[in-house]
Amino acid sequence: MIEYVLLAGGVVGVGWLVRRKHRARAAAAPVPGIPGMARRPAGAGRWRPGRVYADGGAARWVPERGESVELPGGRATGLRVPSVKEGISINPGSRIVTCAYDGGGSIEIAVMPLDVRELLEALPQADTPSP
Repeated sequence: MIEYVLLAGGVVGVGWLVRRKHRARAAAAPVPGIPGMARRPAGAGRWRPGRVYADGGAARWVPERGESVELPGGRATGLRVPSVKEGISINPGSRIVTCAYDGGGSIEIAVMPLDVRELLEALPQADTPSP
C-alpha cells in the first residue's frame, strides 16, 4: 500500500514539473529565424541543424555549431520533397529548397512545410528564362 502512495506522489510530482515547463515555454518569446537543416554544397555533404536569418536584406545560415554562412544574392532555384534516403537524416515531411548565391555557391535548406513561405520570402525565387 505504501508503494502505491509513493507511486501516486511521484506521478503528481512529474505532472507538476511537465506542466510548469510547458507554461514556461508558452510564455517565452518566439525565437527569431527559420529552423531547419542544411547541407553545403547542394547534393553533397551531411545535413546540419541550424537557422536561417533574413535580417538587413541579406540572408544567412547559422548552424548550431560552426560559423555562419552568408548567402549574398541568394535565390531559391528549386523546391522538392526529400528522398527516402534523405528522409532518414531529416524529417521526411519537410521540404527542401535548393538555393544558389553569388560566387557560384549552392546550399540545400530543409524546412517544415509551414516555414517554406517565410524561407522563400527571405530567398526569392530565381528568375526563370522566358522561351
